[in-house]
Amino acid sequence: MRHPLTFFLLLLFLSPAVQRATWAQTDTLELELEEIIALAQSDAPDVLLAQTRMKNRYWSYQSALADFKPAITFGGDLPDLNRSIDIITQPNGTDIFLQRAQMRNRLGLSLTQRIVQTGGTIFASSGIQRLDIFREDADDIVSYYSTPISIGLVQPIFGFNNLKWSKKIEPVRYQEATRKYAEEMEQVAYNAATFFFDVYIAQLDLEAAQRDKANADTLLAISKGRYEVGRIAETELLNIELQSMRADAAVQEAVLNLQTSNEKLRNFLGIKRAVNFKMKPPTEMPDIQLEIDRVLEIALKNRSNPLVWQRRMLEADRSIAQAKANSGLQMDLFAVFSLSQTGEKLNDAYQNPLDNETFQLGFSIPIFDWGKARARLETATSNKELIRQNVEQDEVNFEQEMRLKVKQFDLLRSKAELALRAYEIAIRKEEMTRNRYMIGKNDILDLNVAVEEKESTRRSYMSALRAFWLAYYDLRRSTLYDFDREVSLVKSLDALDE
Repeated sequence: MRHPLTFFLLLLFLSPAVQRATWAQTDTLELELEEIIALAQSDAPDVLLAQTRMKNRYWSYQSALADFKPAITFGGDLPDLNRSIDIITQPNGTDIFLQRAQMRNRLGLSLTQRIVQTGGTIFASSGIQRLDIFREDADDIVSYYSTPISIGLVQPIFGFNNLKWSKKIEPVRYQEATRKYAEEMEQVAYNAATFFFDVYIAQLDLEAAQRDKANADTLLAISKGRYEVGRIAETELLNIELQSMRADAAVQEAVLNLQTSNEKLRNFLGIKRAVNFKMKPPTEMPDIQLEIDRVLEIALKNRSNPLVWQRRMLEADRSIAQAKANSGLQMDLFAVFSLSQTGEKLNDAYQNPLDNETFQLGFSIPIFDWGKARARLETATSNKELIRQNVEQDEVNFEQEMRLKVKQFDLLRSKAELALRAYEIAIRKEEMTRNRYMIGKNDILDLNVAVEEKESTRRSYMSALRAFWLAYYDLRRSTLYDFDREVSLVKSLDALDE
């Protein structure tokens, strides 16, 4: 299940399939968004925790399934030696102290099977016992007691059948666990995308700050020459010098932000050694058309929420059934048929076995319990109604949430496209304004406005791009479906092991 992180990084370097993720320089890893997500879903600490939880749920389910299968047991006592002085009751009813020395050996094989439909248990067994009585004044006595076959039934009547309800609930609980595991994996993908854009935007902020710093230094050098020949006033020179200082401070702040984002991503991925990330620009936005009804249908099919609602209602029905069963007549049937024989030799103990029968029917009838049984039943019934109302409200909220996510996704894609166009216009406008300023056709105020507009539109575009991709992975997380490749993201435990 767990792939060593170093092996995965080596694959990133060597494999032609992922050749784009290469070491650009020492301790710097160039990755795209999808590669960051693949790396996170391979070995991130959150993934290892999710896999461990899934394993626990799997084995809990296997333990529950074992309750429906026959159990075979082999046991015995080898030896059971008793040499002591005990109180022995005599034929005339008196008790006296006598010394005893005996050894008993016992072997037995038993088979039990629970009955789902009735909640009872049938069993079969076979066994042999040997008794050795040690005597000082005579020969030792050896005898055998065999039970070639013993068949029995333990059956509660009118009682609560927990096994029947377990057969209904446990498969639902396991399916719920597999869906939750897929949700946890997509949560990791969403978090990875968040950290990716934290680093990517910090990286672009640093590049923009360095570019602005270079422009500010160039502008300051030109302005000093203009000031010396009297073409600009001292106040304008001071403003330009102040902008250069602000640009330098912005570079330092951008470096710190990039380092912080880089460390957060490294810790999230569980990489122990120092490494720097250089994010490649996200690929083109996926061109997918979403239909609200189809998205809702997929989400209801894949998510764990419907299974949670189903399990909660089944558990409520189980509580009512248990309250009803425990409030009336209770009967227990016990029946055994067996063949047995004794003998001084082992073969004699299996000759002409005698039949033995045991039949017992016990009952318990509550006469007066001060309304306790009714109170339990009413409480269970009331809880079921409360759960039903909560489930209905959860279903409404779930549908509204999915419809809202689809609408937001379409809106964010349009917003990102418009923001990109606005950023491209602002870049062109800033270049033209800067060129006109260099030849003296614009003043410093026009240039400042153009620079601020470019920075504002750049940040708006980065924010819109980030919002779109996070909405895309949020949609995957909310539906457990990859709409780009048209595949479900719910995996079985076999796929998890691979």
